[in-house]
Amino acid sequence: MRATLTLLLLGVTWLLWSGIYEPVILVLGLLSCLLALFLAYRMGFFRHGIFSLHVSPRLPRFWAWLLVEIVKANLTVATVVLRPHRRISPTVVDIRTHAGPIGQTLLANAITLTPGTVTLDVDEGRLRVHCLTRAAADALLAGEMNRRVASVTAD
Repeated sequence: MRATLTLLLLGVTWLLWSGIYEPVILVLGLLSCLLALFLAYRMGFFRHGIFSLHVSPRLPRFWAWLLVEIVKANLTVATVVLRPHRRISPTVVDIRTHAGPIGQTLLANAITLTPGTVTLDVDEGRLRVHCLTRAAADALLAGEMNRRVASVTAD
């Protein structure tokens, strides 16, 4: 059932993003979706409960919050770049999380999507993050993003 849902999701996503509905392209799209499904199956995607991000009412709220954070970070990075007297203070910090694999992935991607920060490494509940400014590092260490990701991925 999960494999069928995944294939359907991949197929619909591919159709919407490609926008080309010629027979040869459709067959190639189907083959690429089947290949992705086969590789996911071989990697244990369906066996190990990784396929467990439950869509809840909290997810759209998280996305809205993340969008606001991305806009604020864009403005901060633009200020740092456009005002030479404002110094950058590159910092690498370690963020601890008790989230499972999905939560760690969501947190790492949310951090990397936010301008001025990039996740360098994820290892057993520890994320190493490079921040453009010390203020961005302090904001991550405060744990708001970590808390919000935990609330989205909680069962």
